[in-house]
Amino acid sequence: MKTISNTRTLKMVQLALLTAILLLLAFTPMGYIKLPTGLSITIIGIPVIIGAITLGPAGGAILGAIFGLTSFAQAFGADPFGVILLGINPIGLFITTMVPRILMGWLTGLIFKGLKKIDKTKLLSYVITSLAGSLLNTILFMSTLMLIFYNNPKFQEIEFIKGVNASNVLALVIAMVGINIVTEMIASGILGTAIAKAVDKYSIKNEA
Repeated sequence: MKTISNTRTLKMVQLALLTAILLLLAFTPMGYIKLPTGLSITIIGIPVIIGAITLGPAGGAILGAIFGLTSFAQAFGADPFGVILLGINPIGLFITTMVPRILMGWLTGLIFKGLKKIDKTKLLSYVITSLAGSLLNTILFMSTLMLIFYNNPKFQEIEFIKGVNASNVLALVIAMVGINIVTEMIASGILGTAIAKAVDKYSIKNEA
């Protein structure tokens, strides 16, 4: 049997590796697919999902916080949309980038924790959790964004926003993330399931 110390060391190594991957994706073109609207399709949430599955809700929340910090950092020049939001309300932007990502990581971990109790093979647990993590990321982020920025006159004056029916929140959200959410869920479902399953099996083997 592996000692508790060895198990904790293994978890810390996994957390460090996922953090490194997350940072690599965040600060290189590998993690963001830029759209003409200024928004981005991102796969940065995948390490958070993997961490939530293999490390639990706490690990997911930690990685979510790191994801949020990288998103906030993008607003200092790398992300055109983020730059605009930073100029409108920097505190609001910090909340928008941080809180949804932390909740996403934590809730994703809870979802997997609950599903694996009833899914003996755990295959469906990996798939559903990976899809749910991506969906949660989009829903929580967009909800917070609209809650904080939607009624701000400067937000309504953003060129892309003016080109959409901004008087309808739902229409605006669909226009902003319609393509993103489908693409990100597909990527998360495939990569999240495959990688999380492999890492989880390795962890269980080494804890035995």
